[in-house]
Amino acid sequence: MSPRERVLAAFEHKPTDKVPIHNIGFSSHIASIILGHEAYVGGGIQQWREAKALWEGEEAHQEYLERSERDAFDVSVALEHDILRLQYWRMAEKPAQRRDEYTFLYGDPEKSWRLMRFDPDTELYQVIDQYPPAAEDTFESIEKGIKRAERSLENYHPGPEDSLHTRALMEKYGKNWVVRVGAGGLGIPYSSRAWLEAIVARPDLVARYLDVETERAVRSMEGIAAAGVKMVFGGGDFAAEHGPFYSPKSFHDLMLPRLRRITEACHKYGLYYLFASDGNLWPVADDLFGNSGVDGFYEIDRKAGMDLRMLRERFPHLVLIGNISSHTLHTGTKEDVIRETMSCLEEARRSRGIIVGVSNYILPGTPEENLWAMIETMKKHR
Repeated sequence: MSPRERVLAAFEHKPTDKVPIHNIGFSSHIASIILGHEAYVGGGIQQWREAKALWEGEEAHQEYLERSERDAFDVSVALEHDILRLQYWRMAEKPAQRRDEYTFLYGDPEKSWRLMRFDPDTELYQVIDQYPPAAEDTFESIEKGIKRAERSLENYHPGPEDSLHTRALMEKYGKNWVVRVGAGGLGIPYSSRAWLEAIVARPDLVARYLDVETERAVRSMEGIAAAGVKMVFGGGDFAAEHGPFYSPKSFHDLMLPRLRRITEACHKYGLYYLFASDGNLWPVADDLFGNSGVDGFYEIDRKAGMDLRMLRERFPHLVLIGNISSHTLHTGTKEDVIRETMSCLEEARRSRGIIVGVSNYILPGTPEENLWAMIETMKKHR
């Protein structure tokens, strides 16, 4: 079977010649070990690399884009992935100033700016200063932002030209592999206290915010399908190890009807919709995986109690991607990694409809011994 045939068979719960494989993402450090040279993949490091390329000019930026795609493809092929992740983090905003090798300023240096710095050890690229200082969210500021987003919908009518890059990737790679395309994200912001309070005190605001996200997602699906995409990787983090950041009732009232609308739009155009979130999702599992119409679940957080066998028994229709823990890879022993990898492979062979891999980003500093133990176990026993 080709990688694409293998993945489609998994979504149809049909037998495959071997277990499908897809690791969710790689730090540059880990991808560089796999390829034997500096790899242009990762999180914040890719944003910093793009800042450097934009600063150096159009030719340098084009080289950055081409190398990023090539390295992402090479990592996937080296590990015999059946789903290709060809795009990592981006920030296509040209800096206004370069302060040093790792630090760039964005915006107007005289009026409104932010200073960002790259940390090579963590591969993070973060704001270290800004003017004016960031203000805390309030219900008033949240509503102003929602009004701007609602007005932006008036001019949001994606057409075929909006999917040209996706179409090009599909034409280049889509005959043999499933190409991972991110779209249809849906989630309530949780980084500020005001947003979490609004879920209880001003659910009308949260509903309006989610309505905008939902409408944008629904309008994009026709063009995505026309580009040849088969699977939409959506979702949005909303949980930690001990459970969701808000109540099951809030999920049922606010998220479920809008999530159902997105999955219905996907199904209308022949697309599978996959939802991602870390954390313990059992408190909302019946709504999220049973009542929403979601076809697949990725970023399956084993450390938070999300287990392949339990998920398969409770939701036999659901396609599952992942369940090898990046935490185990980073902090466990070689034996721990082999045991966890084997448990996923065995469940995939037993249950069907499972694509095995690391559920989240493989961190810089992950021991090479653990990395190769996982890779060799997959190749030998899939």
